[in-house]
Amino acid sequence: MPLLPATIVFDLDGTLVDTAPDLCAALNHALGALGRPPVPAGDVRHMVGHGARKLLERGLAASGAMTPDLVEAGVPHFLSHYAAHIADGSRPYPGVEAALDALAAAGSRVAICTNKPERLSRALVTALGWDGRFAANLGFDSVPQPKPHPDHLFATIAAAGGDRADTVFVGDSITDTTTARAAGIPVIAVSFGFSDRPVAELGADRIIDHYDALLPTLRQLVA
Repeated sequence: MPLLPATIVFDLDGTLVDTAPDLCAALNHALGALGRPPVPAGDVRHMVGHGARKLLERGLAASGAMTPDLVEAGVPHFLSHYAAHIADGSRPYPGVEAALDALAAAGSRVAICTNKPERLSRALVTALGWDGRFAANLGFDSVPQPKPHPDHLFATIAAAGGDRADTVFVGDSITDTTTARAAGIPVIAVSFGFSDRPVAELGADRIIDHYDALLPTLRQLVA
């Protein structure tokens, strides 16, 4: 059987976990504190992936005028609510845990490279009972230049004890594929995440529709 990559790095929101319910609730809490109407949950899915400030920018723009001052005023409301409700509705995508178990059994290391703040990424991992699964977990504030800068991915690989030459990245958005391309690392896109455009337009090396396809697809990339 073909080998698997030694290191597989995953994005978090929209890739490993459907976090949209809790991100939507936190966004609408912040918008409410700013006197704005809520944004529909379906719209929020396509606003995620660039951090809390960008999510607030998009939420404010969807509900009226957006200004930097409003964004800064909303961030504390968003973060405090999200931290307190980080896994109320968030759930792993089907097949994720079985795929992670299979990768561990095969001797591959796995890591997270996310534009969430690191403390919230770690809190979500803990809330899902995933402590000990990941060799590294780097958020946007873990590095000087977060995704789509390739250094974020490079730093994650290094923190996991991996080698860039034997790594594959898995994500759901143009941010993830842009990061991987800039890093010169193969990338798999999931079709069920939070992308703001059709997944076929992301420029990934491979696309998967379910985590049952992850290991076979990784073996294809290695071969």
